[in-house]
Amino acid sequence: MSATTARQPRSAARSPRPASVRAFTVDWRPLAIPAFRRMWAASVICAVGGSFSVVAVPTQLFTVTGSSGAVGAAAGVSFAALIAAAVWSGARADVMDRRTMLLAADLGLALTYAALWLQAVLGGRSVPVLLVAVAFQGLTYGTVLTTTGSTVPRLVPAELLPAANSLSSLVRYGGSVLGPMLAGVLVPVVGLGTLYLFDAVALLAVVWAVATLPPLPPPPPAAGRQDAANAAGTSSGVGGMAGAGGMTNAVGTAGAGGTAGAGGGGRGSSAAGRMLAGFRYLAGDRLLVAVLAVDLAAMVFGMPSALFPELARDVFGGTAGGGPETGLLYAAYPAGVVVAGLLSGTFTRARRHGALVAGAAVAWGIAVVLVGLASELWIALAALALGGAVNCVLSAFRTTITQARTDDTVRGRVQGALTVVLVGGPQIANLLHASASAHLHDLTGAHLHDLTSAHLHDAAAGGVLYGPRLVICAGGLLTVVTVAAITWAIPDLRRYIAPAPATAPAPEPEPGPEPESEPVVARTSPAPSGERVSSAPASRARAGLR
Repeated sequence: MSATTARQPRSAARSPRPASVRAFTVDWRPLAIPAFRRMWAASVICAVGGSFSVVAVPTQLFTVTGSSGAVGAAAGVSFAALIAAAVWSGARADVMDRRTMLLAADLGLALTYAALWLQAVLGGRSVPVLLVAVAFQGLTYGTVLTTTGSTVPRLVPAELLPAANSLSSLVRYGGSVLGPMLAGVLVPVVGLGTLYLFDAVALLAVVWAVATLPPLPPPPPAAGRQDAANAAGTSSGVGGMAGAGGMTNAVGTAGAGGTAGAGGGGRGSSAAGRMLAGFRYLAGDRLLVAVLAVDLAAMVFGMPSALFPELARDVFGGTAGGGPETGLLYAAYPAGVVVAGLLSGTFTRARRHGALVAGAAVAWGIAVVLVGLASELWIALAALALGGAVNCVLSAFRTTITQARTDDTVRGRVQGALTVVLVGGPQIANLLHASASAHLHDLTGAHLHDLTSAHLHDAAAGGVLYGPRLVICAGGLLTVVTVAAITWAIPDLRRYIAPAPATAPAPEPEPGPEPESEPVVARTSPAPSGERVSSAPASRARAGLR
């Protein structure tokens, strides 16, 4: 943990069990922390008003070139830039003030959108200029994702991380539904270029929220090593509390990694050395490896979005060029995430985080199998919505475990690795699913080439599995089998239990004779009101690393 961690109000730390219906709705507790509340409110604005470029960039590229190849090239450029930024910014976030990094990245992203607006106003039709802008967009957005993920644990105590991550998922997926819909309505009214201007203006809210954060400097290397040593020395107690009879010093492993991260990848090391130290830290913690492996398996094997157009046409009778069926398939998954976010109070107070990650991944695989077996559109939509809901749980606790168990000296680099997995997983899934479906069509082309969509739809209604349905079912089954194998091979995952939240302070004892000697505890200087900071040992105690 860092030497400076924003302190939440005491009422939030106690985490009282709510009464009545509030226990089943959105868990708003993290919003009691002023810094997180400002960042979250700004993200609400940016999730809708700052996501118009998702529609504007591909639309402009297709309008200029008339080719989907240019759209695909832009996606590839953005993906490569985002991955590079995630790895680089993760290393930088461990050696410099994260508030400064976030401020620079958000300002850079706003300036990129302003530049896109300016070129659109000037009638620019240069594809290279657009691709350069897309590259800058990927670089700045990758930095924002990585640095934000490593900043939230400095603002929110460990027991509120599931609720904070659920609130973030609610905004992210809600924006992914509302933003493009609103952009489609606005394009004919205000024009394509104005959407970029809306994005730039919306980002100013995020810039303001970041500018009001308390300073978030990296911890001194000596403090980071001492925290890691303390965690290693007390790890057996945490392991026992987690019920980890076979869990070999899980927190101690993390502490050892923290030492490597602080010593082998500190300020004096090269950027490459810091990155390698972060990956060594990640590889040295079996629980973190298991969590990322489960999440990657769920995304790579069980994310069939590349097959939705084919599924809509061949199974549900949609038109070849896309139609309502295709749109509904793409909308069902984020809708499920939003619903789960609105009911986050039902799971954010749970402590068996590892079992919830594994169980949610298995449930997602089963939901994907149901999508492949569905012969009616409403069944597939219900299965996808269910899958989105369980993936909200998976995402919340995957991020929580990663944030809470990572020493702050290497948290940026670990978050960079997590961003690579999150961004790269769906891209690999699209490649695998599309390739598998195309290969399957080649094998069965002699039998299916003369069938119309109506014949294929009738075959699907009769329970015949072929093409996209077979690939989707196989992906869901692979997800279930792989997650089960990971959980069996690394029992730390299913045994991991988060430490209990901090309780209310005990009543003060009656005055008595003073002890002969009393240790003096150094305190940090007070921060502005509402942004008090605590010492590193205290922040680690809140994270459960006692």
